[in-house]
Amino acid sequence: MKQILFLVLLLTLSTGSVRWSVAQNHPAPTQPARAELALQTYNSDVQVHPLLEDSSVVLLVDRDPYSSSRNHYFFQKFDSQLRQRWETPLEVPQEFRLVRTTFEGTSVYALFQSEYSARRLLVATLNGRTGMVHTTTFDMKNSRGMTDTRDLYDVKALDGNLFVTVLLERHMTVLLLDLQHNEYRFLPSVYEEIPTNFTFLADSTSKRAKFVMSQSNGLKSRLLVKQLSDKGTLLHSEYVQAESERGLLTAQISPGEDDQRLLTGTYTLRDSRYSQGLFAADLAAGTSPTGGRPSLRFYDFLNLKHFFDYMKPAREARLRQRGERLRATERQLRLHFRLMIHDLVPFQNGYVMVAEVYYPRYRYDGYGYSNSYSYGYTYPYSSMGSSLRRFDGYYSSHAIVCGFDKKGNLLWDNTFVLKDNSHGDLEETVRLRPMPDGKRLVLAYMEDNKIHYKIVDHTASSPNDLEVPVQTSSTGTKEKANNASQEGLLPWYGSRFLAFGYQHVHADRGSDRDVFFLNSVAFD
Repeated sequence: MKQILFLVLLLTLSTGSVRWSVAQNHPAPTQPARAELALQTYNSDVQVHPLLEDSSVVLLVDRDPYSSSRNHYFFQKFDSQLRQRWETPLEVPQEFRLVRTTFEGTSVYALFQSEYSARRLLVATLNGRTGMVHTTTFDMKNSRGMTDTRDLYDVKALDGNLFVTVLLERHMTVLLLDLQHNEYRFLPSVYEEIPTNFTFLADSTSKRAKFVMSQSNGLKSRLLVKQLSDKGTLLHSEYVQAESERGLLTAQISPGEDDQRLLTGTYTLRDSRYSQGLFAADLAAGTSPTGGRPSLRFYDFLNLKHFFDYMKPAREARLRQRGERLRATERQLRLHFRLMIHDLVPFQNGYVMVAEVYYPRYRYDGYGYSNSYSYGYTYPYSSMGSSLRRFDGYYSSHAIVCGFDKKGNLLWDNTFVLKDNSHGDLEETVRLRPMPDGKRLVLAYMEDNKIHYKIVDHTASSPNDLEVPVQTSSTGTKEKANNASQEGLLPWYGSRFLAFGYQHVHADRGSDRDVFFLNSVAFD
């Protein structure tokens, strides 16, 4: 009996020791500041912009987005402690509706489009330091191919100008809005027929707009990389392609000057719908006399240490064994993955790449859900025997994070397994910030009033299930948040994130409240 009690005590002490060790190596974040706005989802809409330059936050609030009488917009600024500094109304004519927002430095830009004419745009520019607002209207009479708000895909600011990616006559192109001179023009140097994979970096360091576009002849795909000045002038254009059977699918280019240009992305084997692995190329290294790129390197997912961490160990083992058997016969296991690659982040004299692995999800009436590997322009429904298949958003299984040096050598890889993560639109979920020690990284996202996170120390294994609830009070008051909607998490300053969304807060004492909240999430 004494031996049993001793073993129980020993097990308890060892378990407590493991938990203590995990807590020390993976400290939970604090939430030192919170702001609340008395807003509800049915009568408001909020755009959140964490400004890194002065560690502040600017909100663009539409008080009544569903009103047909007039627009009710206003800007609000909060400091690094989420204390409100000022509020500025924004007067917008009734015909305009908000399409996209972006920011640069301490300026915030809001792009509106007329409901009467898709070719009529309005840009509101906020000076985040003074609270002053300036509006500019553009009437683009020669853009007859643009029909509605769905044709405006993205907007980014560079040195006070806006670059808007636009669908025009079934081609992806760029609309430059010169706010200083109230001029616009479509840039003929970027004009790619759809479908194309299209990424865009507004690089404030080099003052260049950098575009990466895919091109395919039906059998093999390559990438076209273009760099434009902040005024829209084409500065450099080059093709990147593999000499082997591999095709390059999509990629991101690193920020920085022209002598440091790292291109990282995904490649495929024949089927341009699916990724087989990662590639990296040092564009500054140039090409060989035959047009090849000696710097081009390929990393099959099977060769990554952590890519398959989202699987159960037995399933991963079977997959890797099958890959080894095929490799022994000089064949390759064909993988079917889709990755959404984030902008590259400078880190430890190199770059970090984060990419989310996702699947389209379909609902079959009466038959539940199915994750499908087929991808493309999806119709609202299609006939599937006696049932109807309806597109039901995107499901993300995991996010990979990889460290590269400036030459494109893969230094380490890791994976953040996601939990029940799905969205109606294909959008970035996982966010990244460095830890204060400068050696580790934090990956995090929001889901169901919880902040899910992982501490990444290069290739070392670490827990995937760390989470903390979103705090609603710093005074110790007993409260419970539910009915969360439009949740989000954005990188902020230092090792902090900014959490936001709508909540219904139930208090043990006092009245319940419906709010739009901002929480500072610190890994200090």
